[in-house]
Amino acid sequence: MLLIANPFASRVREHVLREVATVLGRAGDVETVLTERRGHASELAARPAEVVVAFGGDGVVNEVLNGIPRNVLLGALPGGGTNVFARALGVPRDPRAAAGRFADAIVAGSTRRIGLGRVEGRRFGFAVGIGFDAETVRRIDARGRAPDGRRPGDMTFTYELLRVLGGTRFTLEPCMEIAGLGRAATAIVVNCDPYTYAGPVPLHASREARFELGLDVAAPARITPRSLPRLASFLVRGAGAPPDLLHAHDVDRIEISCDRPLPLQADGEDLGDVEHVVIEAERDAIEVLA
Repeated sequence: MLLIANPFASRVREHVLREVATVLGRAGDVETVLTERRGHASELAARPAEVVVAFGGDGVVNEVLNGIPRNVLLGALPGGGTNVFARALGVPRDPRAAAGRFADAIVAGSTRRIGLGRVEGRRFGFAVGIGFDAETVRRIDARGRAPDGRRPGDMTFTYELLRVLGGTRFTLEPCMEIAGLGRAATAIVVNCDPYTYAGPVPLHASREARFELGLDVAAPARITPRSLPRLASFLVRGAGAPPDLLHAHDVDRIEISCDRPLPLQADGEDLGDVEHVVIEAERDAIEVLA
């Protein structure tokens, strides 16, 4: 078993890492390796192993998804601030408890086959955003890391999101065309429900989204001061969708053309600006510990 840990993730500590490795050891030999730079987890995940366990935030999990061979089991231990992928799979938020679940699952052969998404040649686990949420991710990255190497948390994300909306005077006009659906102000493509979290609060773009299905799209045609409360309520409750919300469920391909270069993010990672992007489902892509 290969345990890949990001030593700079907000919840990864040396003593916790040792405890996690010990618990996982109930299911077999464990080799622990630490990431040293961006993209390193993808390289490490390609090493020969029957099981790869990623211990870090969603960025490290995303890198592992882009390096792990198809026939290797994956476990995602929550070591970051938000841990969307792990939480959406029902993994306990305490990494030691999660490691115990994984050890039991390996022994019992309890696994789950899930699908992933792909954008710009890169796999993603839970969501892609084009527009204002991707701009928020970019602003978080621009803040840099704390002296201990850790990224800003959820409160900073919320603050930057409000700054992005405030910079548009809370009005976002249609700026992209989603093939087969129409014009939209921003777009979120999701692989599961919930698709992200604001602290302890799950956010929903599509209640129907499932890891075992294709991709779902949620895209408001326009965001105004009047429509914003209803949109926020929909994201929190997953019901009462705004009347102008464009939506598609369980699709294999989404094509989006932007009026101008717009920011793109996948699993919380800034992928730069795009004017045209194709997002595809990769069904039955990987086996995870359940």
